[in-house]
Amino acid sequence: MKTILTIGAAALLLCGCVAPRHERVAVVYSDGYYDGYYGPYSDGYWGPDGFFYYSSGGRFVRDDNHHFRRDTGPGFVKVRVRPAPDRHD
Repeated sequence: MKTILTIGAAALLLCGCVAPRHERVAVVYSDGYYDGYYGPYSDGYWGPDGFFYYSSGGRFVRDDNHHFRRDTGPGFVKVRVRPAPDRHD
């Protein structure tokens, strides 16, 4: 019985020596294009529905009029777009 307890205690000590790995997760941004219609905005992302959601410091609003695009066009400038959050605001 004493041997089993000794082995169990040794196993617990060894488990404590293994440090958990903390890996960095890179945030992957994508490119988008914006025509400036809404003026300056502070944040935005592509939603799972294919629409762009933008914010000027408040809640996110869906760009129903397609002033944000995934491809370029006349009058559009490149913008950096962050990944979508887990939920819509």
